Amino acid sequence: MLRPGQPSHPGLSLLLSRLAAMPIESLRRRALDAERDLLERGITFTVYSDATAIDRILPFDLIPRVLTPPEWHQIETGVVQRVRALNMFLHDIYHGQKIIKDGIIPAALVLGNDAYCQAMVGFTPPLGTYVHVCGTDIVRDDSGQFLVLEDNARTPSGVAYVVENRHMTARVLSDLMTGLSVRGVDEYGLRLHNAMVDIAPAGVSNPQVVLLSPGIFNSAYFEHVFLAREMGIPLVEGRDLTVEDGRVWMRTTAGLAPVHTIYRRLNDDFLDPAVFNPDSMLGVRGLIDAWKRGTVSIANAIGTGVADDKAVYAYMPRIIRYYLSEEPILPNVDTRICAEPDALAYTLEHLHELVVKPVAESGGYGLIIGPHATKAELADFRARLKADPDNYISQPTLKLSVSPTLTDTGVAPRHIDLRPFAITGRDTWVLPGGLTRVALREGTLVVNSSQGGGSKDTWVLA
Repeated sequence: MLRPGQPSHPGLSLLLSRLAAMPIESLRRRALDAERDLLERGITFTVYSDATAIDRILPFDLIPRVLTPPEWHQIETGVVQRVRALNMFLHDIYHGQKIIKDGIIPAALVLGNDAYCQAMVGFTPPLGTYVHVCGTDIVRDDSGQFLVLEDNARTPSGVAYVVENRHMTARVLSDLMTGLSVRGVDEYGLRLHNAMVDIAPAGVSNPQVVLLSPGIFNSAYFEHVFLAREMGIPLVEGRDLTVEDGRVWMRTTAGLAPVHTIYRRLNDDFLDPAVFNPDSMLGVRGLIDAWKRGTVSIANAIGTGVADDKAVYAYMPRIIRYYLSEEPILPNVDTRICAEPDALAYTLEHLHELVVKPVAESGGYGLIIGPHATKAELADFRARLKADPDNYISQPTLKLSVSPTLTDTGVAPRHIDLRPFAITGRDTWVLPGGLTRVALREGTLVVNSSQGGGSKDTWVLA
C-alpha cells in the first residue's frame, strides 16, 4: 500500500488501478482456482502439533506485495552485508575468537551456546563460507523503515513457495502482470546448484551434488523435492549414502557413485551419529570425518546455529561494525537480552507492552505478545521468564506495515513480513523478492504458517 509521501512508481500505479477495477467476485473465483491448484500440485507443509491434519496447503493471497527498485536495493545490499558479517563472525568464533577477546560479545553467549559446535574449532570450510543459504526475516515499521527481525543461517526454508507463488500468479492473474516489468525468480535452482559446485572439493571437474533430506515426514519435504528437481540433482536420505575410505558414496542401481557436495536440510544433531546424536537414523556415519578430509563439502556448514541465535542477533549491529567497519544498512529491531539484569528488570516491568521470544525457538512458538495477552498468560509467562531469563529476549511491539489482502469480508489490510534468500558460493546473490508472509487473521502479528499465516507473491519492479 502507498504511504503518505511515498513516491509513486509507474508499475505500482498501474497495478493499483488494475486491482481497483477488478470485481471482488473475480478475485474470489481466482482464489478458489489457486487453492485447488495448490492441492492438486501437492504444495503443502506439515503441522506436527495438529492431530487432525498433517499436510496443509500454505494459504496463498492473490494480491502481490510490491517492492520498488530503491526499496529492493536497500534490502539486497543490506542482506549481502549481513551475510558477509555472519560468515566472518563464524570463522572467528571457530578460530581466533578475536571478537570475544576484544569484548564485543560475551564469551558465554557464544561458547556456551547450544549450537556452538566443538567439531568445527580450527576447521575452515571451502571458500571460508559457513552460511551458503541464508533467509533474513525483515519487517517494516509504521515509519516505512526496514528492520531485521532475525537471521536464519542453519537450514532456512520457504524458497519453494517464492517460486511457486510466482507460477500461481502467472496462472490465475496473468492479466494483472501484463505489461509490467517484474524481476524473475526462476533462476534460484541454477544459482543454488552453481554455489554447490563452487564449494566442491578441488580437482573435481563435474562434481555430484545431492540434497540430503530427513525424509517424507519432514515439514519442508515438499521444498526438498522441489529444490532437488530445480537443481537437477538426486534427493537422498541418510540411508542412501555411505562413507568408505574417507569418501562419501551414493547407493544407486548401478552400484556406488561418488558424492562431492551435500546440500543438507537436516539439523546438526542428526547429521552424523559418530559425532552428534548416536541414536540418529537420519544421518550418515563418518560424514564429518569425510568433510574434514576435504573429500566432500556440506552446506550450510555445521555450527551455524550460533549465528541465528536470537541473543546473538542483538549483537549483529556491533558484529557488522567490528568486521566490516560499516554501519548496518538494515538495522535490527531494538532488542534486550533478558540474561542481563537491567534488561530482565525492564522486560518484567513492561511485559504487557513487549514481544518476548525464546532464543532458540522458531516458527512463532514459545513467544508472548504482551498487548494481546491475557492477565493469566502474562502471569504465567512472567514466572517462566524469572525461572530462565537466559532463554529470552524482548522487543517492542512494532506497528508493522500492512498489505492489501483478500479476506472473507473483502480486501483488507493485514500485517506482513519478508524473507529474502541469499546464496553464497564465490559471491553472494539475493533472489529478487523473497517470501512475503501474511498474518491472515485480523489483528494478529504472527505470520508463521504454523500459526495460521499465509504467503503472497513478491514483485520487485525493474
